Amino acid sequence: MAGLPMPRGRLYEIVLISYPAPMSIAGMALISLVLAFQQSAAAESPEAESELLSQQELSALAAELSGREAHDTVAALSEWHRMRGSRQFAQAAQHILKRLKEFGLQDSEIWRFEANGEKHYGTQLSRPAWNAESAELWELDDQGRPARRVASWQENPVSLAQDSVSGEAASALLVDIGAGADARDYEGKPVQGNLVLTSSQPRAVAQEAVGNRGAAGIVSYAQNQASAWWGLDETLVRWGHLDFDSPHETFAFMVSPRQARLWRERLSAGVPIRLRAQVKAGRTPGEYEIPTAVIRGSDPQLAREEIVYSCHLDHQRPGANDNASGCAVILEVARALSALISDGRLAPPRRSLRFVWPPEIEGTLALLNGRRGFAQNALAAIHLDMVGGGLETKASFHITRGPKSLPSFINDVAEAFGHFVNLHSARFADTGKSEFPMHEESGGREPLRADMADFSMGSDHQVYSEGSFRIPSIYLNDWPDRYIHTHRDRPENVDPTKLRRSGFIAAAAGYFLACMDSGDARTVHELLRRNALIRTSEALARLEQVEALEQRNLMRFHFEFENAKKNSLERFVEVPRAVQAESDVFLRGLRQLVNVRIRRAPAPGPRSGFDAGPRGNAVYRRAPQPKGPMTAFGYSYLNHKLRGSGGRMPRILRYSGIWGGGGEYAYEALNLVDGTRSTQQVRDALSAIYGPIPIILVSRYLETLERIGVLEKVR
Repeated sequence: MAGLPMPRGRLYEIVLISYPAPMSIAGMALISLVLAFQQSAAAESPEAESELLSQQELSALAAELSGREAHDTVAALSEWHRMRGSRQFAQAAQHILKRLKEFGLQDSEIWRFEANGEKHYGTQLSRPAWNAESAELWELDDQGRPARRVASWQENPVSLAQDSVSGEAASALLVDIGAGADARDYEGKPVQGNLVLTSSQPRAVAQEAVGNRGAAGIVSYAQNQASAWWGLDETLVRWGHLDFDSPHETFAFMVSPRQARLWRERLSAGVPIRLRAQVKAGRTPGEYEIPTAVIRGSDPQLAREEIVYSCHLDHQRPGANDNASGCAVILEVARALSALISDGRLAPPRRSLRFVWPPEIEGTLALLNGRRGFAQNALAAIHLDMVGGGLETKASFHITRGPKSLPSFINDVAEAFGHFVNLHSARFADTGKSEFPMHEESGGREPLRADMADFSMGSDHQVYSEGSFRIPSIYLNDWPDRYIHTHRDRPENVDPTKLRRSGFIAAAAGYFLACMDSGDARTVHELLRRNALIRTSEALARLEQVEALEQRNLMRFHFEFENAKKNSLERFVEVPRAVQAESDVFLRGLRQLVNVRIRRAPAPGPRSGFDAGPRGNAVYRRAPQPKGPMTAFGYSYLNHKLRGSGGRMPRILRYSGIWGGGGEYAYEALNLVDGTRSTQQVRDALSAIYGPIPIILVSRYLETLERIGVLEKVR
């Protein structure tokens, strides 16, 4: 076990040799104890993680990366309202390009992709550019004169919902419709020609309020991004959205819950409220602009292979942590690596390092579908979305794993460097001394406490890892952040120390992957074996939550996953036979050790819904086109196709399992389709990942995807 004292490093092998199989419950308890011991042993030894890179390489990265430089970039980007295709997005993109050229990176340029509301990039319908020039909402006095300005786009761009269009209401009553989701919310209310006040997102009420009842516009106090802090701060104005392709074009203002509460109290008391609204905004054909640059690999045979650093440049102003922070950090990683390599302090990487700044999800889908060779050359992606939240944001930092449908060792590499920073930052916080404190004088001094988290959706990493592209991804992210999507997501709430530390994890992981050769295979295999013990302990803990039939399925999938993780190295390097053989012996021994004697359960009856029947034998593969997930950004390919055919949304999207639900099941179901797995096997894998699910939900979902041309049945 790399970097660990021999007694700890050999403990699992001693147990494997000495403990007989099959295991009793006591045996399970013993192995869980051993695994926990192994985990704590690893946590006490930073040397285990540092063996991926030399001390010289680690020191060079830690010294060169600057959280202060990254924070300056956060402040600069926060000055622009960075909506996709907009003039201010273009200004932000030019700022990134200028810095890349100053840093001397190769092939610094902007890639452009048409965005007109008609062109598809796989499963993403391009959205036209959206620009706002001005928007104001005034409350009028009894004589109809402006008395108080409630909202101003110039001062607070979040106050105007995205995709609002030009319009005005010279003197309109404010009509409270509550949620506005039901026709009963409108009964007896004078909606025609007036402004409606709603607790829902503007897009949710536009059809009924504007399209059916003639409202002049919408005022919303919707609270999204729910967390433990949700709703506690009544002053927060949150980001709102309208549908870019709605037949009922309108505008919407966003106000704080406090403002809405005061209005509702007056309306309930019978006091009329009149408002004046004026908006100049709209959509036009435009482009997705994606700044990019590269550090070329030194190996002629491997230089085409790229480790991609990704973020998303678009967001409302200020959008400091989300996601100026991720954009700033990969810019700083690009600067630092380029400087270190140019000065000879780091050896040139064998593979290329690519940096991209697209609009969120839609820009990444345009890139993967529209840029020839990009997807084929991308060996792995490192995606940063919200990586600088300071103490005021209440943010927790995560190093998030890829989906279970795409096992890859790269996530173990990222976690290794995460543990390394956790250990040294904790040591620095405890004692004021550490070889690698990685803090900024203007930043925090608390430990990083990075959480090694299972896959979650919500950013571009899910596009890279999707079954169309199968690019394994590392995802660095904050969650929760109580200021996300509000006017208080400001640079002063972003911590320079955290920017530096997240940059170190990203830089170290990417540089290692770009330099990796066969000589690194043994170290990575040892890392995988140690983490396999921890993951096995987690899998054992889940057994008690499912019946015997599902226990066997869960453990079968678990070891298939571990074996696939081991084999994922072969995409990067040729693994020596001896190393491969050692890992094979280890996994066989571990599987034998945890081969729990599970009582034979009766065949599931009709009530359980798990019986396969003829549907379970169907095998599907992805059609050549379209490529991408069924729900992208501001557009759902699945919804669009079902609306056109009159089909109903599959029930799998509403299903709640033990460890996941809804969109997670649907995402992984499509990912697991590979032309060889039957529907029964897809269902079994989903059940092992997120909890047992009736096969009828899986089969009907796959049948729906076949009907709309996403899947093809293998005959």
